[in-house]
Amino acid sequence: MFRAARQMKFSFLEAAAPEAVTTLPVSELRGLDSERSAACAGLLKSLGFGDLVGRVSVHWNARMRSCAGRATWPVALIELNPRLIEISWEEVRRTMLHELAHLVAYERNGNRRIQAHGIQWQQACADLGIPGERATHELSLPSRTLKRRWRYHCPACEVSFERVRKFKSRVACYDCCRKVNLGSYHEDFRLLEVKLSES
Repeated sequence: MFRAARQMKFSFLEAAAPEAVTTLPVSELRGLDSERSAACAGLLKSLGFGDLVGRVSVHWNARMRSCAGRATWPVALIELNPRLIEISWEEVRRTMLHELAHLVAYERNGNRRIQAHGIQWQQACADLGIPGERATHELSLPSRTLKRRWRYHCPACEVSFERVRKFKSRVACYDCCRKVNLGSYHEDFRLLEVKLSES
């Protein structure tokens, strides 16, 4: 029984063979991948996730840099980095299943908080045919470092930190607010903002 179910799972993945992907250059590959979406839907159907079957979709996201993939629940969106193709088609398949396992784990647990790569995710990986999957992998994807342009510091405790983006609203030092105002915002501890030089 288990062997037959496992065989059925991998037959769905064969429907998403490399030849099914468009011949566009990797840098231009973006949007919905209907072949991989169908493969994921087939896997979910074999596991009995009827509602998730109708929602799941796989997209190529050309804006991804160092991230191999991402899963968003409850919309059941899987995003893959097109640069995975340059590494290997096996890496595309593994990343897709890794992200699908996130959707399965969250679907099983609903609004209950679970760890992203905790025991529920590990069980989902095993159910999808990738037991022992690790949370992270060393892939040769380019990384980027964003320049921090803003410095904030607390006038009371003198703690400071830098950020890439400016806060859009008033923000206060949480530690100081917690001591005086049970963690609620207090104007005396509003963070002072300094724009760092462009150099």
